[in-house]
Amino acid sequence: MNNNYNALTDNYYQKILIVFKSLLVGVVAGGVVVLYRITLNYAEKISFIMYDFLRNNLILVPIAVVILCLAGYLTGYLVSKNKMISGSGIPQLSGIIKGHFRNRKPWIHTLCCKFIGGAICILGGLSLGREGPSIQLGACAAEGLGKKIGTDRLERKILMASGASAGLAAAFNAPLAGVVFALEEIFKYFSPGILLSMMSGAVAADFVSKQVFGMSPIFKFELIKAISLNQYWLLILLGILLGVLGALYNLVLIQTKKLYGKLKFLNEKTKVIIPFIFALVFGMVFPVVLCGGHRIVEELTLLNGIMFLVTIFLIKFLFSMVSFGSGAPGGIFFPLIILGATIGAVFAGISINYLGVEQELYNNFIILAMAGFFTAIVRAPITGIVLIMEMTGSFIHMLSLTVVVVTSYIVADLLKSKPIYEALLENLLASENEEDIKESSKKIVVELIVKHGSEFADKQVKDINWPGKSLLVGIKQGERNVIPKGDTIIKAGDYLTILTDVNSECRIKEILDKMNEPEI
Repeated sequence: MNNNYNALTDNYYQKILIVFKSLLVGVVAGGVVVLYRITLNYAEKISFIMYDFLRNNLILVPIAVVILCLAGYLTGYLVSKNKMISGSGIPQLSGIIKGHFRNRKPWIHTLCCKFIGGAICILGGLSLGREGPSIQLGACAAEGLGKKIGTDRLERKILMASGASAGLAAAFNAPLAGVVFALEEIFKYFSPGILLSMMSGAVAADFVSKQVFGMSPIFKFELIKAISLNQYWLLILLGILLGVLGALYNLVLIQTKKLYGKLKFLNEKTKVIIPFIFALVFGMVFPVVLCGGHRIVEELTLLNGIMFLVTIFLIKFLFSMVSFGSGAPGGIFFPLIILGATIGAVFAGISINYLGVEQELYNNFIILAMAGFFTAIVRAPITGIVLIMEMTGSFIHMLSLTVVVVTSYIVADLLKSKPIYEALLENLLASENEEDIKESSKKIVVELIVKHGSEFADKQVKDINWPGKSLLVGIKQGERNVIPKGDTIIKAGDYLTILTDVNSECRIKEILDKMNEPEI
């Protein structure tokens, strides 16, 4: 109780201390993710070598079938023992930050199972990415370290968010994107202390990553010139296309997960075998779609016909659905960016061949489509822009990026497509069947930034219908701390500090978030 209260009293030295703790978290999380990244790099190389060998030695295919089925069963066994490792891990982390999944396995169990399961999936060639798992691994490492150096639950959650941003930074060599993603998708709000903590963790992890992988960006697209303003109508069309396909991606992915659930002859231990069999088939006949999709990038040139690129997109799309829908430990982050890049390549090919666009702009459309497709699916536009800029090392397309991202966001929103991680979290919570439990003696602090037009803005404390099992204990207006009284007026932009018990945390947060939505 005292620790939670002290965390909120704006102690200057405690703010400075948590920044240094986040630096330590960044180093540890970065080290874990770098090790994971190295492991997956080797696993991917072995996967391509294995399938190349099988194509030249067809007599060994039956043995490969047995081995891949065993690998799928082992992966499914790990998932059955720890549901937190299923999929990318981002929805699970978001749920933990909100107060769900109280009875989950210890952090070290999740970290080890995720690491091993993710490596097996890439070794088998599944169409999964390393970025979501890297975020979860970074958060797990931060949770373990936070139990030693964190002073209270709120601080430990901030350190977990710092570990998440560190994980993405180390996975992509993109520290700013790591910070923005953690704020947009996981923590959902920020204060100066939270922002500094996440930045410290991300920068420290990025430093560790660059010591191993160097300073080069993930993608090396040569950008000769920027798209001229009189061609921006093409960007609107591209944004619309990406918004529609992004909404379709989310719909098919959710339906695929439901379809897996309807296959009664499969259970958690056996359903992961299906994507391993698909990997064998594609590895034999169309290996370019295996793993995250690095090989596809090499095919995105004008020398390849439009129909070939469309074929790559369709097969990669199908393989990604089968892989992720099974619940295998792995992310959708990198595969969906590759799918976006393929859409951009097709769009660029059509524009160059039939609409008179210069060939020098081919790579521009690829980069723009990456950000737009990511935004339509994840609904994190700032992350999409910053991530692609950091991954490509180019900043000349900032305006065109924004046009495509905003358009794709609006189209996906108009189509009523839920952000994918939010939809996946809802499915997880529905399967958890969390019941209303008794109030705990352990208390925790919930922070809230008052939005313009919400139920809190410009009202006295006594006039607000506060949810049960919650108590407003502090208001911060700028740099001034205010002890709340009945006639205290809450203004937009104020930081509210609300006390509740541990067991009621997630319910209180959900109620407060709804109350804080602007009344339009």
